[in-house]
Amino acid sequence: MVSPGTFIPIAEECSLIIPLGEWALREACREAASWPKPLKIAVNVSPIQFRYGDLPNLVRTILLETGLAPSRLELEITEGVLINDFSRAVSILCQLKALGVQIALDDFGKGYSSLSYLHSFAFDKIKIDRAFISDLEQNRHSMAIVRAVIGLGHSLKIPVLAEGVETKSQRAFLDQEGCDEIQGYLVGRPFPIGDYAALVGRETKPYEYKMLSYG
Repeated sequence: MVSPGTFIPIAEECSLIIPLGEWALREACREAASWPKPLKIAVNVSPIQFRYGDLPNLVRTILLETGLAPSRLELEITEGVLINDFSRAVSILCQLKALGVQIALDDFGKGYSSLSYLHSFAFDKIKIDRAFISDLEQNRHSMAIVRAVIGLGHSLKIPVLAEGVETKSQRAFLDQEGCDEIQGYLVGRPFPIGDYAALVGRETKPYEYKMLSYG
């Protein structure tokens, strides 16, 4: 097993992230389009994919190929997308929004966070970086930052999701602060899609069913 934190930077460095990202997006949309339940699927997009090629046209083509409704696709972008060419990045994001897909700002607070990003583009979701969630129980600064981001999101009427939630106490704090969504090992681990057959609405044979906790 190789962690995404290991192979993605290498793929970005040698530009393999472009065909890899296209493959991941196409396969994710194809899989989601086959689900009996119309659940949303989120796909990460690399800053490299923004700088080269025609991302809006690629997304449009894949949606047509797979038959996935645009409203069921959420693209997750990091703040790095907006750094080098802010105007061009916002233009691309607006084109993607015009297709009907949703755009989430991933890893908020981790890198070059700027309120101007939230001012210039109507994101559909803010995702709090896991670095601030992992030490919620011990670090008052992390608690204050998480509380502030949730408050900011609510003021802007943007849903806020906390990444990397692994303990019940973390979840309790986020519930108390009114965080809209959470993700992490506490509520679901990465498994082959077949293990989540019941969740997506597919029938499973009794001997194939695995007991999973969804939180």
